[in-house]
Amino acid sequence: MKISVVTAVMNGGTELGKAVESLKAQTYQDVEHIVQDGGSTDGTLDYLRSHGHPQMALVSAPDKGIYDAINAGISRATGDVIGLLHADDYLASDDVLSHVATALENPGLDGVYGDLQYVARANATRVIRHWRAGSYSQSRLKRGWMPPHPTLYLRREVFERAGLYDTSFSISGDYDSMLRWLTSGKIRLGYIPQVMVRMRIGGVSNKSFAHMLRKSREDYRAIRRHKVGGFGTLMAKNLSKLPQFGIRPPQA
Repeated sequence: MKISVVTAVMNGGTELGKAVESLKAQTYQDVEHIVQDGGSTDGTLDYLRSHGHPQMALVSAPDKGIYDAINAGISRATGDVIGLLHADDYLASDDVLSHVATALENPGLDGVYGDLQYVARANATRVIRHWRAGSYSQSRLKRGWMPPHPTLYLRREVFERAGLYDTSFSISGDYDSMLRWLTSGKIRLGYIPQVMVRMRIGGVSNKSFAHMLRKSREDYRAIRRHKVGGFGTLMAKNLSKLPQFGIRPPQA
């Protein structure tokens, strides 16, 4: 089972190195790294050409935003299973992809996901928020539940059958797509109960109050579009994050 890991990047800076090294450290070997660069000028391309994954496929070309770049990367992927690794994030342990491959030996699953930790940008060992996703059931969607997107790995057939990311969204294209895959796409997901990805605080969705407001508007649009609820769902989605700030599990 070949796993494609897609990274869309634009001026990834020094933090991209942590993502690449975490991928290179994986014990599971049947992996390719699809990098879709938007035209970096900060040395990202030089770094990737010198230190990138041995099975890296790099393209640098202008794009129309993050979801357009991700879609381009997925379209180039040749793996049986496809996941994302953002330039600011990194895989939490060297057995993450091994767990993905083992779980997807079950032909009854279309994809898997796990837990996520948000960490301080200046100190990645300091956990800010621990997102324990728990098992999926469709009834949880109305209560604002979704799988942590950076931990989601899907079979290629899901994208072919249920489509890629809607580029009309600038922030919540991940939420919109996951609702589509889970509702009209009727995909079957398995849960891996471990932290799969660590994400540095300060990403597009949480870097400012204005962005958080815009994200809420786009979330609401996705909720209504896929008929999983209304304003109460949006409120539940946002409020469900609060207890995650109080959990401080030890890091591996």
